[in-house]
Amino acid sequence: MALTADYTDKIPNNVALHEDRRLQRALESWQPNFLTWWDSMGPTLPTEDVYLRTAVDVGRDGWARFGHVAMRDYRWGVFLAEPKPDRRIAFGAHRGEPAWQQVPGEYRADLQRLIVIQGDTEPASVEQQRNLGATAPSLYDLRNLFQVNVEEGRHLWAMVYLLHAYFGREGREEAEELLHRNSGSDESPRILGAFNEETPDWLSFFMFTYFTDRDGKYQLGTLKESAFDPLSRTAEFMLKEEAHHMFVGTTGIDRVVLRTAELMREHDTDDVTARGGIPLDVIQKYINFHYSVSLDLFGSETSTNVANYYTSGLKGRWGEERRKDDHTLTDDSFLVDALVEGAIGQREVAALVGLNTDLRREYIRDCHTGLGRWNRLLEEAGIERRLYLPHIAFNRQVGAFAAVETAPDGTVLTADAWEDSKGAWLPTEVDKTYIRSLMRPVHEPGRIASWIAPPRQGINGKPFEYEYVHLV
Repeated sequence: MALTADYTDKIPNNVALHEDRRLQRALESWQPNFLTWWDSMGPTLPTEDVYLRTAVDVGRDGWARFGHVAMRDYRWGVFLAEPKPDRRIAFGAHRGEPAWQQVPGEYRADLQRLIVIQGDTEPASVEQQRNLGATAPSLYDLRNLFQVNVEEGRHLWAMVYLLHAYFGREGREEAEELLHRNSGSDESPRILGAFNEETPDWLSFFMFTYFTDRDGKYQLGTLKESAFDPLSRTAEFMLKEEAHHMFVGTTGIDRVVLRTAELMREHDTDDVTARGGIPLDVIQKYINFHYSVSLDLFGSETSTNVANYYTSGLKGRWGEERRKDDHTLTDDSFLVDALVEGAIGQREVAALVGLNTDLRREYIRDCHTGLGRWNRLLEEAGIERRLYLPHIAFNRQVGAFAAVETAPDGTVLTADAWEDSKGAWLPTEVDKTYIRSLMRPVHEPGRIASWIAPPRQGINGKPFEYEYVHLV
């Protein structure tokens, strides 16, 4: 494969598409379908152009360029990270063997399924966020929304390339289906539940990019370890772009919390609704919802499928090569979260079947970093209240805890007690209506909505006042 990017092709790429005319024609025939999907299911706010980062290469320096681009003309391309010479499989039954450059027949169906599920999440989030531009709190935030959207579109391209290049007719059919499913559709919904939820407001958007995109980071991290080298290299480059999406969520919630703290201190009140702010109680409810929904994306606490993926070399652990074990796990055990005689506890299982729990725990540790940031802002403002992550069993629909209801502290509740109290812990229609009432667009350079603080700095050295988006 080529190491340098060909940016003159109809589809920018560093995989030497011009050397495989059949594949090039197949992807060029898929491109109009993608643009039709973008036109019908992508951002609805009309724009002239947007100050966007466009991937142009994969090197450490100069991998992207910034400039005003008409979104429909964005150069969605196919980029794989640079190959590692003589890369060896790091885990499972094939540990130590050369990484695969083609799909082994015995693993074809499983690999295809993993790629389809990952690919399905990318356009789903664009669909969920398509109407947010109309209520953006600033041009800076509007630009960040559109940056996330176009990069999710590029991540779809990344998965579609793998399906076309390595999975024949079935892969091409799956690539078409990625454009035919739609978030929230009754007839043809997206595969994973969290990607059929609404993202109706900017507080939800920031929570999504903090919690749900962070799940994406960890899923991509397991695919980066894959023995199938093209998938590994694809996931590695996607992680580079994914970092900005989580930055949008982290700093977005920073700025909401900061503005709330300013209003609380300025007016000496916990009730900032009269001042156009978002109360800490409501912020906490949104954290509870988005965190618990994102925990479900990791699947059940135990999984023989994931055990087989690991043993086969399809999907590794987060940070596989830093682990201090034999990287096969055949004789190891692991404690997973479980219901034990109706109470929340742990049980011992074979380490291989507990890999979902292992990954979820890595994610939970990472999620706590945001809580630390937001609570420092409250502390610096002299506010005693602290935000928290609810218990792992709270509001779960998948896995061991789907059968019970708990309070945010993990106390197991009766069904009646849950119904009586859930409005104190999860967003109610009153909460959602209030948040929607704040969502009035601010599309003038240098101005910002009253419920969120401005960023500390702009994008790519530009000031906050920069005209990041030119509207039609």
